[in-house]
Amino acid sequence: MSDDLVVIDLVTRARSGDKQAWDALVERYARMIWVICRRYRLGADAEDIGQRVWLQLVGQLDRIREPAALPGWLATTTRRECLRLLGAARGPLADGYVLDADAVPDEQASTVEEELLVAERHAALREAFRDLPPCGQQLILLLIEDPPVPYAQISARLGIPIGSIGPTRRRCLDKLRRHPAIAALINTDSGAA
Repeated sequence: MSDDLVVIDLVTRARSGDKQAWDALVERYARMIWVICRRYRLGADAEDIGQRVWLQLVGQLDRIREPAALPGWLATTTRRECLRLLGAARGPLADGYVLDADAVPDEQASTVEEELLVAERHAALREAFRDLPPCGQQLILLLIEDPPVPYAQISARLGIPIGSIGPTRRRCLDKLRRHPAIAALINTDSGAA
């Protein structure tokens, strides 16, 4: 299922009061909201902004005409909330006007789009990773530890022969690549090139 279809499905179900769909939306885009807040150097306030953005979405969920555009809506709303908070913290500007988030040009749109893509890729990878069998998840986690875990230790921890670690890893990575969430990203990336 393409990512747009997943978002459309989640929004449609969330509108109907499906708590699991709402939770999936929050899990999918919470990191993106946090990343945008961090870009504005808002540490402790990031959580408050995130709550305001999600509350606004609750109020606007029935009015969203293009559910697939939700990530962009969340990014724009988050940027505006960050700018409002920064404007309120600074107080009136020298010329007597308060910073209006709606009037600020969006000079960093490409950065937000990149952050959105990274957040969507992370969500797709988490989804695909959860669908691996537990032994595959454990193997992948051990293989990506920093510092690297020697194959002998991986063999001992998982109770598998050293010679089967590489082939098992390859099968797990192939499963990840074939997962619908990852396959949709791969197809989108290759179509854009």
